[in-house]
Amino acid sequence: MTDFLMTKDADGVATIVWDVPGKNMNVMSIEGLSELDTAIDDALADDAVKGIVITSGKADSFAGGMDLNLLATLKENAGDDPAKGLFEGTMQMHALLRKIERAGMDPKTNKGGKPIAAALPGTAAGIGLELPLATHRIFVANNPKARIGLPEIMVGIFPGAGGTTRLTRKLGLMGASPFLMEGKLVAPDKAKSAGLIDEVVDDPVAAAREWVLNAAPADIVKPWDAKGFKMPGGAPYHPAGFMTFVGANAMINGKTKGAFPAAKAMLSAVYEGALVDFDNALKIEARWFTNVLMNPSSGAMIRSLFLNKEALEKGAVRPKEVADQRVKKLGVLGAGMMGAGIALVSAQAGIEVVLIDRDQEAADKGKAYTETYLDKGMKRRKVTAEKKEAMLSRITATPDLDQLKGCDLIIEAVFEDIGVKAEMTKKVEAIIPDDCIFASNTSTLPIGELAKASKRPDQFIGIHFFSPVEKMLLVEIIKGTETGPTAIAKALDYVRQIRKTPIVVNDARFFYANRCVVPYVNEGARMITEGVSPVLIDNAAQQLGFPVGPVQLTDETSIDLGAKIARATKAAMGNAYPASGADDLIFWLEEQGRFGRKANAGFFDYDDKGKRTQYWPGLQDKYPHAETQPSLQEVQDRLMFAQVLEAVRALEENVLEDIREGDVGAILGWGFAPWSGGPFSWLDIIGAPYAAERCDQLQAAYGDRFACPDLLRDMAAKGQTFYGRFAPEAKAA
Repeated sequence: MTDFLMTKDADGVATIVWDVPGKNMNVMSIEGLSELDTAIDDALADDAVKGIVITSGKADSFAGGMDLNLLATLKENAGDDPAKGLFEGTMQMHALLRKIERAGMDPKTNKGGKPIAAALPGTAAGIGLELPLATHRIFVANNPKARIGLPEIMVGIFPGAGGTTRLTRKLGLMGASPFLMEGKLVAPDKAKSAGLIDEVVDDPVAAAREWVLNAAPADIVKPWDAKGFKMPGGAPYHPAGFMTFVGANAMINGKTKGAFPAAKAMLSAVYEGALVDFDNALKIEARWFTNVLMNPSSGAMIRSLFLNKEALEKGAVRPKEVADQRVKKLGVLGAGMMGAGIALVSAQAGIEVVLIDRDQEAADKGKAYTETYLDKGMKRRKVTAEKKEAMLSRITATPDLDQLKGCDLIIEAVFEDIGVKAEMTKKVEAIIPDDCIFASNTSTLPIGELAKASKRPDQFIGIHFFSPVEKMLLVEIIKGTETGPTAIAKALDYVRQIRKTPIVVNDARFFYANRCVVPYVNEGARMITEGVSPVLIDNAAQQLGFPVGPVQLTDETSIDLGAKIARATKAAMGNAYPASGADDLIFWLEEQGRFGRKANAGFFDYDDKGKRTQYWPGLQDKYPHAETQPSLQEVQDRLMFAQVLEAVRALEENVLEDIREGDVGAILGWGFAPWSGGPFSWLDIIGAPYAAERCDQLQAAYGDRFACPDLLRDMAAKGQTFYGRFAPEAKAA
C-alpha cells in the first residue's frame, strides 16, 4: 500500500500525489512520512526535475491531519523513555519539512534550490496545512466547502510539525492567533485574505505547475531564511511585540482560565521560539510539543474528542443487523423552542419536516424560528437566498395531524407532563404508518412510563436534545425496556444525518446527562447555604475548564425549572428523596420571583439589556458569607466528585453501557472539564486509589452523597483504570 506516488513529466515537473488507500481523506502515518521523504530525495537529486508539485488524489480535500495513532506508536517504540521517542519522532518530521522548505538550497547563499508548490483541491487541516506551509507557494481550489486551518488545540495538542513556528513568522502572533489559539478553520478566500495561503484558483495543479516552471530563485527563499528577517508585529523584546505577547498571555488565560495545558505550552513555544533563529525555534516547538504529549490531559482529550467521538458518530453502538434507517420525513410535535430547533436542524440536513402545534399561529411561530436563524446567516453572508428558500420549503407548519401521514420518525416535544404526552402519543399513533418510530424529547420523564401510552413500545424511544438545539453537539438517546433495535438504529441514523454526536443510555431517572448535572448545580447551591461565596464557587468551576459555574448555569437554565424538577422528583421518590439546603435556596428564590436570566433576576442582577451586572446582594443577606472560606481545591473537589460519582453509579447500574459515551457525553452535553477527557478519563488520571480515599474524606465532611461506589472501591483495591477495565478492546480481550 502506497500513500504517496510520484510522477515526472517531460517539462521537468515532479508531481507527488498523496492518496491514502481506503480513506475518504488523507491522514499522515509513519509509513507516509517515509514515502514522502523518499520521493522528495528522489526529486531533488534528479537533474531533470525543475520543480515539484505536491497535491492530493482525493477530489475535495488535501488532508485531514495526523493519524493520532502515530503519536502513540512513537511513545510506545521509545520503551522506557517515551519523551525521547516523541521528541525524536517530532524532529524527524521537522527535518522532512525543513528539507522541503530548503529544497536543496546552499545554506550560505540560498541558491540552487528547486521550487516546490502545494496544490490543494480542498480541506487542509493540521499536518495537511503544516506540510503546505513548508512549500514555497500554496494554491487552493476555489472550493467554498473546503476548510483551511490548524485545529489541533481543540483536541488538547498544538501544531507540532512546524506549524506553530512557521505561522507566527509568516503572520506575526496577532495574525496567527485565531488559527493557533482558537483552532479556527476558514474557507479558501478567507484563508488567502488572512495570509494563510497564496492563491485561490480553479485548477490548483495547473497553476502550481506553471508557477514552479517560472519561479525565480528569490521566490523560494522563505522570509525567515533571508538576511535581516524581522518578526511581523515585533519580537517579544520589540516595543510593539512586547505588548502583543503580554496581550496574548492575557487572552489565553482569559479564555482557558489556566485549565488547558496545550494553550500555555503553545504560547511558550511561540515566545521562546521568537527569541532564536528558525532551526532552534523548531527544536523549542518540538520540546513543548513533547511536553504536552506527555501530559495525560492530551491523551485523554485526543481519545474522547477525536477517537471516541468519531467512533460514536460512525455507529460504534448501532445495532449491526438493522438496515439503513435514514429519515425521509420527520414529524415534530410542539413548535416551542425545542421543537422549533429540532425542525431547524432537520431541515438543514435536507429532511422534510412537518411541524405541529395547537393552532396555525403557534406552528408558524415555530417555523419563524428557522427563518430568523437564516436571516442572521444571510447578514453574515453564510446563507444565500436560495438556501433560505429551500430550507423553509422543507418545513410544513400546521395544526393538522393528518399531515403526519408518511412520516418515518416522530419526535414529540410537547409540555413536560406525562398526561399531555400520553394523549399526544395516542392521537398520533392512530395516524402514522405502522413502521414509524415514535420518539419523545423528554429531559427527565422515564421512557418506560411514557411508552405505556403506546400501542407499539418496541418502536418507542427517547431522543433528548440539549438547548439550544442548533448549537449543542450532543443528543442523548434513551432505550426503554421494550425498545427494539430498529428504533435504536433509526434514532442513531437520524442523529448522524443532522451531524450531531449520539450517546445511547438505558432508561433511568434523569438518564445520564441530567443525572450528573443536577448534583453539580445542587452542590453549588449547597455551598451558598453554607456561606461559601458564589464568586468562589463559579470561578473554581471555570478554573476547572467548565464553560460556566454551577451558580451561573442555574440562572441560565431557569430557577423555576429547577424548582419544578425538584418537586416532581420528590413526589416520585417519596421518602427516598435526598432533601437538602439546595432545595430550600431554589424554592426561596422562586418565591421571590427570581427565576433566572429569563426574568432578569436570579442569583444575579441584570441590566435592561439582560446583561449580568453582579451577584444579587439579597443572596448574601439571606446566606451570609462565612468568615473563613474553603480552599479552591476543596470547592473544586466537591464540584468534580459530585458529578463523577454519579457517572460511576450510572455505569454500575447499566444506565451507561459504554464509558466512551460517558466521557464524550459529559464534555459535549454540559461542558465537563474538556482537558480531562471526561469523568472516567479524569478518574483514570487521578487514579482509583486516590479517588476512593478522597471520597471517604468528602463523605466524612459533607455526607453520604460522596460515598465511594462499590465499583470504584473494587477498582482501587485492584489498581485498575476505567479504560483498562471497560474500554471496548479490554472487554473483548
